[in-house]
Amino acid sequence: MAIHPYSETETFEVHLPLLIIGAGACGLVAALKARDAGIEPAVLERDALPRGSTAMSSGFIPAAGTRFQQALGIEDSPEIMAEDIQRKNGFQADPAIVALLARESGSTIEWLADEHGVAFELVEGFLYPGHRRLRMHATPRRTGEELMGALLNAAERMGVDILTQTRVVDLYVDDTRQVRGVALERPDGSRERIGCDAVLLACNGFGGNPELVRRHIPSLGEALYYGHEGNQGDALLWGEAMGASTRDLGACQGHGSLATPHQVLISWALMMQGGIQVNLHGERFSNEHGGYSEQAARVLAQPEQIAWNLYDERIHQNALEFEDYRNAFGAGAVRRFETLEALADGANLPLETLEATFDAMQQHTSAQTPDTFGRTFERAHQLQPPYYAVRVTGALFHTQGGLEVNTQARVLDLEGKALPNLFAAGGAARGVSGAGDSGYLSGNGLLSAVVLGAVAGQSAATLLNLKLHSAALP
Repeated sequence: MAIHPYSETETFEVHLPLLIIGAGACGLVAALKARDAGIEPAVLERDALPRGSTAMSSGFIPAAGTRFQQALGIEDSPEIMAEDIQRKNGFQADPAIVALLARESGSTIEWLADEHGVAFELVEGFLYPGHRRLRMHATPRRTGEELMGALLNAAERMGVDILTQTRVVDLYVDDTRQVRGVALERPDGSRERIGCDAVLLACNGFGGNPELVRRHIPSLGEALYYGHEGNQGDALLWGEAMGASTRDLGACQGHGSLATPHQVLISWALMMQGGIQVNLHGERFSNEHGGYSEQAARVLAQPEQIAWNLYDERIHQNALEFEDYRNAFGAGAVRRFETLEALADGANLPLETLEATFDAMQQHTSAQTPDTFGRTFERAHQLQPPYYAVRVTGALFHTQGGLEVNTQARVLDLEGKALPNLFAAGGAARGVSGAGDSGYLSGNGLLSAVVLGAVAGQSAATLLNLKLHSAALP
């Protein structure tokens, strides 16, 4: 990946107004927004089939004040949502960006539903850590793959050009730091160059680049990476070479509940509905309600980097609502035991310690006192046989830091000035999860991808329409 100095002698095979690099949720939503505003974007995607990190996610997008919430009597507001985000990240994120995403979240979800046929519904039944309202919106199957399918269908209906198997390798930048074009590489090694008026970076973060992960997130430097391999940090490297400001590069979304060896995501809803995690000694080691992102490092600190998710029939039946969980169940990752003794034997856990763990939970449940980790146990969530168990490990899902942007999603330089025609959103941009792994509030990734993606698409279209209007003046 490189930045090439541009001169007026450069020639491009074709010239397009807006190039969007990356066809995940961020790039597709940005393209739809630009198309709605009268600009015809081209989306450049390195893979044969656009999937990205979105397809590997649960596809949950937080939004405040939507009609989906109102229909179920949920009172929420952008202000409450913004406060929840900032509380989780320790007030480390840019308050202007947090306020922007919270404010635009509801209208973006409704726009995608009403104008582009994305069949959103509100996810009920539990609150993720840090959320004070039910605000997760998802498609019926509750998968990122289904969300991607809906966005791709919308892009096709709108006539958005998506060029697949097209890897952007270089940006051509002039002496004013304006991107004038890109160089593409095809699978057969052939190259071509496309000129442009603006570029929008929607190619996520650097989770798939071990060197960058070890440099910026050393605590997860050796962790299993459960994200798209294309997340190589292209946007970060291009931006740094252009003098862009970067922030919060230590921020990430980990997950403490990836079934192993099956490598299937197990929803944290299991923990929020009463489940627990124990290590190979049969001991709990954390407050499971603290957040699944920071739980990755805690699980990785356990013997053999392994934990067991333990829960019961009630939770199992609720979890069957999630397609990822059904897939894990079908793959044999979920094991059922009639008694605690059978669980200890089947999971190779010491029975005496496991019984002590359950006895301690029972005591705290009866007395309604917090345990040593600060967790309280609801009486309605008391675990009962038969029990279920899933062997899990911790993993890095995606990075949350990146290029600093303003509220128009324009990339800023080290002095806080916007670069002439470069936009970034999603994992390519600085997110709202603070500086580490504990600031991630569930849904922050897709919030930045979808809502900031829509902002970026609209802002790029506004810039280009202004240029067209100026050029038409006598």
